Amino acid sequence: MTSRVKICGITRVEDAIAASELGADAIGLVFYPPSPRYVSELSLARDIAMSAGPFVDVVGLFVNATAAEIDQVLKQVPLNCLQFHGDESPESCEHWARPYIKALRMKEGLDLAREKQRYSSARALLLDSYVKGVPGGTGEAFNWHRVPQQLGPIVLAGGLLPENVASANTIAKPWALDVSGGVETSPGIKDRNKIAAFINNAKLECASD
Repeated sequence: MTSRVKICGITRVEDAIAASELGADAIGLVFYPPSPRYVSELSLARDIAMSAGPFVDVVGLFVNATAAEIDQVLKQVPLNCLQFHGDESPESCEHWARPYIKALRMKEGLDLAREKQRYSSARALLLDSYVKGVPGGTGEAFNWHRVPQQLGPIVLAGGLLPENVASANTIAKPWALDVSGGVETSPGIKDRNKIAAFINNAKLECASD
């Protein structure tokens, strides 16, 4: 079982601090304009990143961003890892010579073994729910029994809540859990109590394994 947790879609300094204090392993910043969790001001993004604890990774989420757009973010925001949710090729993901995670939407017929081979340089694959035309953040869960156990590090996303994280751990046995909407009061506004419950339930499940 895993106790690694990423709180994604952070838009406020106070939420980054709360996530760090409550035991999150990583926080995520969204650099995708259509998202309700998009951080448009890079000065704010930098403040959020700098407010994370010293051992909390800061992950930047991009969807088919141009090289210039990513370069602009990297010049101003200290990111430890890049997370790609679009149609990025392995070559484009590798371009910045930084650790990266490649998100895959669990559409029927998706060949995960093939995608693992394609993105062999990724630190992990993130598996999210498939909703046509939506690159992520749907708030919907997929069938966790579809997660293979011999695929290397998997980050599980999509529809995770404090109430179901224990089941997600038991069924999918992911390397890490990625939650956004499941710990919010509204898009981009995190709830400290929900963050605490989510992390505690993930760690309790791990401890009881």
